[in-house]
Parts: sequence; C-alpha cells; structure tokens
Amino acid sequence: MTICAYATFDGQDSDDELDPVLAAWRAAGVEGRAERWDDPAADWSAYDAVVVRSVWDYVPRRAEFLAWARHVESVSRLLNPAAVIAANTDKTYLRDLPSVPTHWSSEDLPHWPEYVVKPAISAGARDTTRTRDRGEAVALAAALEAAGRTPMVQPYLDMVETEGETSLLYFNRRLSHAVRRNPMLAGGDADASLAEARTPDADQVELAERVLATVPGPLLYARVDLVRLPGGEPAVIELELTEPYLFLRHDPGAPQAFAKALVELL
Repeated sequence: MTICAYATFDGQDSDDELDPVLAAWRAAGVEGRAERWDDPAADWSAYDAVVVRSVWDYVPRRAEFLAWARHVESVSRLLNPAAVIAANTDKTYLRDLPSVPTHWSSEDLPHWPEYVVKPAISAGARDTTRTRDRGEAVALAAALEAAGRTPMVQPYLDMVETEGETSLLYFNRRLSHAVRRNPMLAGGDADASLAEARTPDADQVELAERVLATVPGPLLYARVDLVRLPGGEPAVIELELTEPYLFLRHDPGAPQAFAKALVELL
C-alpha cells in the first residue's frame, strides 16, 4: 500500500480537514499518517510522498520551513514541490499576476480612500491593518521596512463587503469546487464555517486557470482567491499553493477528488 505523510503542525487538533482527508485517502488505497513538519523524529524517507497541509506555524520560521521542504524533497516526493512553496510563501509573486493594485514601499503612497497594509510574508490577517489614514499607512509600511520586511499596501475594496472573496479550489489542476467567503478585514466573521458554496463566474474560472498556467510542475492542490475591482473585473488577491484551507465541507465530493488527484500524481 502507498503510504503518505500529511504534514501538519503542533496544533493539528484545529485542522478539521485532517480526518476527512485521511479517510478519503484510505478509501483510495493510500495510508495517510499525520506528521508534525518540525518533528525531529519524523522519518520522511519512509513515505512515498509527503503532502504539505496544515503547517500553519511556519511564518515566523520560514527559513527553517523552506530548509525542511528541500530536505523532504531530497528523500521523498513533496507535494506541492519545494520550489513552488519557496515562491508562494513570499507574496511578491503577486507582482507578476493580475492582482489587486499593490504598492510595495512606504514611499510615494497612492491616495486611496482606505488602505490595507501587511507584510509580504504572512498568513491569514497576521500583522495586517486596515486604515483610512494615509499617514498611518505610510508609518506602518515604513515600520515593516525597518524590520527588514517587504510591505504590501493595497486599497480596501468596499465591494468585498457584499461580493465577498471567491475561492476556487483545484486538485491536480482540475476545478473541484468554489466558495464565497467573508474577507478578513470586512468587519464580518471570517470563520470558514460561514463560507458558502458558490458557482464561479466564467471570467473568474478563466482568470484562475490563466494564473495556474504560470506555475510549472505538479500541483496537488491550489486555491485561487479572487475579488472584483470597482470596474467589475476579477483580480487575484492571493494564490494559495502552500497550506490553504480547502473548504472540503462545502462540496460532498471534494475529499474524494483530493484523494483521486493524489493517486494520479503518485
């Protein structure tokens, strides 16, 4: 039987997708075992593949995490690959995508009605601030630069409060399902349980697949997070290729689709 590691973190009890995924893998003929990514006792060479999942504590230890990914890839199959993870954990990748307008410096900040300021290396809404005060936005960006971090300054888009963010989930580059979710800074509850299934529009699917086509190599999973700009066109707010929540509960066939994709890639 094929044996795969499900790479998680010390707080794996908070990962409500672990059990459904391991059950779907088992049904597909893959024995899955949860392993903490930073467990020094883990023998990664014992696995046919290591699937990066809920490694949600990596951000303050990114260098250590990337070294781990390269090591695992030297002794086993890593999904997603180490090169993909290295590029995807620094949001400067958005410079090359049709994304929300982003200013990457504290200098010459555009005049927008409202700002979102965050570091390029982060997860969720960590170290992220929403403000109407341009001076505060400049100071926040400058503080990130002083700490050796790259700032991202974006306009806050009012329409996300009604439109929300649309997340498209892909397994082995095939669209599995999509959800509408509340944005982290819209003032609502961003809890995953409040997301809802959504049929993506044709222009959203076209953009998501065009973005994925820019990433070479195998992709076991991908989540493309989109918003609509004031003119109505979709734009990328994030491309999640490292440890995205997959919203499996929002589509009854999603765990099986995930397992099928893993078997195909192995």
